[in-house]
Amino acid sequence: MTDSLFPELSNYDAFLNMLKQRVRTAQMRAALAVNQELVLLYWQIGKEILQRQQDEGWGTKVIERIAKDLKREFPDIKGFSRTNLLYMRAFASAYPDESFVHQLGGQIPWRHNCVLLDRVKVPEQQVWYIQQTIENGWSRAILEMQIESRLYERQGSAVTNFGQTLPKPQSDLAQQLIKDPYNFDFLTLTQEAQERDLERALVDRIRDFLLELGTGFSFVGSQYPIEVSGQEYRLDLLFYHLKLRCFVIIELKMVEFQPEFSGKMNFYVSAVNAILRHPDDQPTIGIILCKSKNKTVAELALQGMTQPIGVSTHRIGRDVPEQLKSILPMVEQLEMELDTAAAELERQEPSRIAD
Repeated sequence: MTDSLFPELSNYDAFLNMLKQRVRTAQMRAALAVNQELVLLYWQIGKEILQRQQDEGWGTKVIERIAKDLKREFPDIKGFSRTNLLYMRAFASAYPDESFVHQLGGQIPWRHNCVLLDRVKVPEQQVWYIQQTIENGWSRAILEMQIESRLYERQGSAVTNFGQTLPKPQSDLAQQLIKDPYNFDFLTLTQEAQERDLERALVDRIRDFLLELGTGFSFVGSQYPIEVSGQEYRLDLLFYHLKLRCFVIIELKMVEFQPEFSGKMNFYVSAVNAILRHPDDQPTIGIILCKSKNKTVAELALQGMTQPIGVSTHRIGRDVPEQLKSILPMVEQLEMELDTAAAELERQEPSRIAD
């Protein structure tokens, strides 16, 4: 449209798009710079409070006085509450080196840092969650959820044969890709649920499923058909991982891991490599997700496999302690009570209208 109205501006649209991108990039850099300066200011305030308390013996009550004086001097600036000053002191105590603020702490919002101070006590884990937040762009709610689900402990702990079947660094990246267990607390399934029930539920909640899988997964399809020598086979779930540049097959099991599962997955991975894999793609990876597994059995089952396969477990819903099961209402009981209440409301409705 622009080019036809102004023939002399033949490349105007491309030029405008380039300018828009530069403006957005500058806005992002400015926001990051402002955040880093704010976090650095808070770190400096916290360090000064720590230093004075150590050198001059100031007690904790001085923090309340500092908060009142700063709010009086800067009434339009938020962030000088007693609680936030305590966070500043804790932040400076946890990370005494200023370079940390420039390299990591200042790269995420201040409230993210407060969450980590509250919820994560091991410095190595704090650094890991900061790095993951920077890499994946987690909101504070997502960060809290990942901490609650113990993502750090679950990352890279699955049984795999990647070290024997994949070259480095692909093997290391793939190992970190797989968790154990996978947390499917966002699903509500009965004890009698089958693999197809789990598959449908995960596809219905694909956004939550992708979040649990981690960054980089792109959903290709469920019950994905592949044909080998005139016979059709179907893959439970097929993904493509954008960072690893490879297909990822996920087979779902509602039972404990059995050795024969690895042989079937070995065949599926070979078939995808032969039929779907592009010459530029990395080798396909298979993940067997079971209700439970014996580590020794899984390790022995993978030893003879030629394709990269991982065995992990899934957790659906939160476990209820045995002593509570007897006093908690069953689903059927709740449904009956709700139906009864609904029927009672329907009977009362005409009289309400008459009134």
